[in-house]
Amino acid sequence: MTTAATAPPEPDRGDKGGVRTALAGLTTRGRSFLAAGVAAAVCAYVLGQSDLLRVGLLLAVLPLVCALVLYRTRYRVAGSRRLSPARVPAGSEARVHLRMDNVSRLPTGLLMLQDRVPYVLGPRPRFVLDRVEGGGRREVSYRVRSDLRGRYPLGPLQLRLTDPFGMCELTRSFSTHDTLTVIPRVEALSPIRLAGEAKGYGDGRQRSLALAGEDDVIPRGYRYGDDLRRVHWRSTARYGELMVRREEQPQRSRCTVLLDTRGTAFRGAGPDSAFEWAVAGSASVLVHMLERGFSVRLLTDTGSAVPGEGSDGFAGANQESADAAGLMMDTLAVIDHSDGTSLSRAYDVLRGGNEGLLVAFFGDLDEEQAAVAARMRQRSGGALAFVLDSENWVREPTEAPQAFHRSEERLRLLREAGWTAVGVPRGAALGDLWRQADRERSGLAATGGPSGGEGRS
Repeated sequence: MTTAATAPPEPDRGDKGGVRTALAGLTTRGRSFLAAGVAAAVCAYVLGQSDLLRVGLLLAVLPLVCALVLYRTRYRVAGSRRLSPARVPAGSEARVHLRMDNVSRLPTGLLMLQDRVPYVLGPRPRFVLDRVEGGGRREVSYRVRSDLRGRYPLGPLQLRLTDPFGMCELTRSFSTHDTLTVIPRVEALSPIRLAGEAKGYGDGRQRSLALAGEDDVIPRGYRYGDDLRRVHWRSTARYGELMVRREEQPQRSRCTVLLDTRGTAFRGAGPDSAFEWAVAGSASVLVHMLERGFSVRLLTDTGSAVPGEGSDGFAGANQESADAAGLMMDTLAVIDHSDGTSLSRAYDVLRGGNEGLLVAFFGDLDEEQAAVAARMRQRSGGALAFVLDSENWVREPTEAPQAFHRSEERLRLLREAGWTAVGVPRGAALGDLWRQADRERSGLAATGGPSGGEGRS
């Protein structure tokens, strides 16, 4: 939930520009009165009718006076906007709360409040506010919804001022605006057993040196500032110098979610396209693994990693899981197709060492890219791949039998390399495929096929 800073509306600047603005704000009624007054004055001059001249002057002057008074009016009002929530999944609604405060002692007239919103979020909201007393406030709200992920600006707020006779309307704008982030839909996943998950919390945990953590019997030399309660007396007597116990802490299991964003690997567009399914699937796996206590990063085919702290791209030790999830969700909200045609950059990032569990969402794979993806398995403790044949997403499978057989061949190559590879048919639910991967992995382990360590995610 975020709150925009309050700000007064920005008045028009410049006398000449202000006069033009005031005259341009005349309504149809005001222009009609002005035209009728001028016509009556001309007729009175031609016919020599003084009474008609007075009527004409009254009709012409009334809208001009209203425009001048309205332009000179300086309402001291402050506006604020609050989003609830500021980050919303695609297809869900967010509520926008608007608040207007009259910070002066004088009451306002009739105000029309409107907020600028992108067309994809719905129609532009408009509200009519009655007379606001001095020091008073008015609160209104409206709902926005988008089926397309992205970042959408809201604002600035606009006030339309009008005179009591309806002769003139002027618009004043506030300077502040907010941003609504529409993230991919997240599907809840069930805990399953996957290869490569045992290298974290649990019986088979790794350890890393830290400033604080669990005690270990391996000693080191005393350093200035070390707590004397850490002195290891047996080692001190053995080495003849003051020794303290090393302090270690368990290292969180790692999981890399690889998202293929190559423009050549996906066809179609829209919320039901193969690429959007891959983005939503990546978001679901990221959230699931963070909830299970993993240290997670998002990796794309371009080699960029999120959150990207440190040399390995994983979330730092002091970074909260909620912050890491928010950063990755913000990235997925605006991610788009890349210009690359190869997965080699992602492979270069992964070949640095054992990366724990690897979950990949691939688009169309030709023979060369399938070979690159197969080599990625050698650098991970366990590997799970969801392969989307986008041609089957834009056509019926019976219309593209060659593409179907080619997709099966790519799955076979990945499985031979040790991947748990699952094909993704059009409209499939990630939760079902997630459980299917568990069954295929279990069947592979039962037959003695290639597998890594096991743990529960």
